[in-house]
Order: sequence, then C-alpha cells, then structure tokens
Amino acid sequence: MAGKLMHAVQYFGYGGGPSGLKYVEVPVPIPKKDELLLKLEAASINPFDWRIQKGVLRPFLPRKFPHIPGTDVAGEVVEVGSGVKSFKAGDKVVATIYHSEVSATYLGMWNAGLILVIYISHSIPDSSVIHVLHFEGKTILVLDIMCMVSSMMLENSCSKSRCAEFLDGGGLAEFAVTKERLTVSRPAEVSAAEAAGLPIAGLTAHQVLTQDAGINLDGSGPQKNILITAASGGVGHYAVQLAKLGNTHVTATCGARNIDFVKSLGADEVLDYKTPDGAALKSPSGKKYDAVIHCARDIPWSTFEPNLSANGKVFDLTPGPGAMMTFAVKKLTFSKKQLLPVLLIAKGENLDYLVKLVKEGKLKTVIDSKHSLSKAEDASAKSIDGHATGKIIVEP
Repeated sequence: MAGKLMHAVQYFGYGGGPSGLKYVEVPVPIPKKDELLLKLEAASINPFDWRIQKGVLRPFLPRKFPHIPGTDVAGEVVEVGSGVKSFKAGDKVVATIYHSEVSATYLGMWNAGLILVIYISHSIPDSSVIHVLHFEGKTILVLDIMCMVSSMMLENSCSKSRCAEFLDGGGLAEFAVTKERLTVSRPAEVSAAEAAGLPIAGLTAHQVLTQDAGINLDGSGPQKNILITAASGGVGHYAVQLAKLGNTHVTATCGARNIDFVKSLGADEVLDYKTPDGAALKSPSGKKYDAVIHCARDIPWSTFEPNLSANGKVFDLTPGPGAMMTFAVKKLTFSKKQLLPVLLIAKGENLDYLVKLVKEGKLKTVIDSKHSLSKAEDASAKSIDGHATGKIIVEP
C-alpha cells in the first residue's frame, strides 16, 4: 500500500489537550520485516496517551512530531513483513504497539533498588550515577545507589545493558503497524472493540495481580485480601474480574453510581470513595489488605498503611513524585509494608491468555463509550475527565 493515504489523528507538540488533536491525511505506514500492517477496526484510549501528549513522560519517551497517539488496536491483517511467520493477510488480530527501545536504568531503579530521590527546582547535568527526570513540572534528581554499590536485596537488577521497550503510538488511524510478538489472534467470538480494550489495561491488571501480588488465577494458593481503587475504570474493572479467578477477597472503591456495577464484576465489598469509610479505605469486614492495586491518584501512604497486613504491599499504577519518595524510603528502611510503582512489560502470551478468557466468558471488556476517529478529541476529553466506566473506544 506504499504511497496511499489514510486518515489519522495527530498532535504537533506537547500540550494542547483534546483540541490539540487534529484529524489529518497521512501516508499509510509500511511494515518492517517483523511487523504487520493492520486495517484497524477499533482502538482504545488509555491515560498513557494524553499524559504523553501533555509531556509528563518526556524523559522516558522522547518524541518526534507530528505524532499519532494510541497503542491498543484490533483489526485485520492486510500485509506482513518478510520475517512474519504466524500471521497472513485476512487474519483478525489484536495488538499493542511497541516501536522504541530505551535504557532500562530507570526501570531497574524504579522496580527495586536503594535510591535517593531529591526534588530540586533547577537542572543538574546527567552523569553515570545521577539521573535528571522532568516529571509533572518538577525536576527530580535521582542518585542511583544501586549502580554504585551492588545488586544485593534487588528484586530486579539495575543494569544499563538491559533494555525495556516502552509504548509508542500509531493506533488512532485507519491503518497501523504492529510487532508480530505483540500481536495475537482474535477469535470471532471477541469483537474488535472488546479486544482493543484489552492490551494496556488488561495486561497491567494481569501483571500486577500475578507477577507482583503473586495471585494464581486458577484459584490455587492461600486466600489473599486485596483492595482495588478506581475499580470501575479501565484497569480496575479488569483487575476485579481477574482477581476473582484467584483465591481472593476483593474490596473495591468507586463512585456511588458505579457501586452496583463493580459488585456485578465480582467484588466482595465496594466502598464509595467519597464517604468517610471509603476515603479511609477501610474494609467493611475489618480485613487488612495483603495487596492494594492502586489505580486512582492522590491517595497518600498514610491512608494505606494502617489498612495493610503485616507484609502488605501497595502496587501504584499512577505513581507521582510523592510515590517515588515513599518507595525509596520504604526500601531504605527495609519496611515490610511497601509501596511499589508498577511499570508494564507487555507480553504476547499474556495478551493471548486474556483474549481466550474473553472468548470463554470469564472476562469482559465493559465499553464506556464509542467515538469516531474524526471525533477522537471527545474520546480524549472523556479519558482526561477520569470518570469513564470501563474502556473508551475509537472506531475508524
């Protein structure tokens, strides 16, 4: 399809919000050796998309403009690269879009190191052990002690030779290219919209429950008491459903209008976050949480700590600078109760597992709203508002 044009949504610089998204014509992308070209049927919006546009992740994700946002897509294969073996034209698929690789220095520090984080108001030059991050309007100086001393007591090694791939974009368009290893088949029983909701939100919920919280989704193992905040949102509504496949007691928070909805997903207890008990995150049955899947924002550690079991962990999916500081302090003081920021490492086999759960009726994508590609700014505004129930879908 070289030389052909397609409609897409782009922005031309950081900032601008929904009004900065422009509906344009651009060339159809050409797949590389290990890539597939998809004619898209649906894409989903994630907070990640508008946060990148805002610029808050700029140190991790440098951009060339104009940029097409969107990472979670479903559609039909129209062309494959010469190295692609698992798919052919006509296959229905779902994928998450990865294109760029960055050093995993920050990932290693983020997940498990002894680090010192100092907030400052001016830039300091980078060095091999000092990292300067610009995050939410602040300049953050990170002293990487782990790269200076040893990898003892690490959950993950901080090695500059490791690379982690970060999400790029391209999904808000009529066509997109995806990597073979992060593309999976979509059975007829799973609609394009249902599938497109899965990758980032579903994979994040799956990773934090299984890898981070250690919950077996086959129901085996000791029962764990978990709390899921913002349980009616994109990640939250998947997390509730997946958690109940394991041996868990689930307490969840959401707004009053979504209490019945979150109960229908399987939550054992649901708190209105605007009530005193909801704001305090107290389990109605008095349970202490072994794990907290924290999908909301602006809840301080002091609210979580009294509600945790002796070895309770808070897995923070929306970490700000305050969370980084708490993380560092808890590591440095060898606290059994910890706050651990979460960074998704997407895997094709896990996405395939989630698609199969949807096919079997064990997991569902709840769709908040659908928007045409030409009205993608409405979808972005809905996500920024922060009160969507389930996933926001864009259809070409």
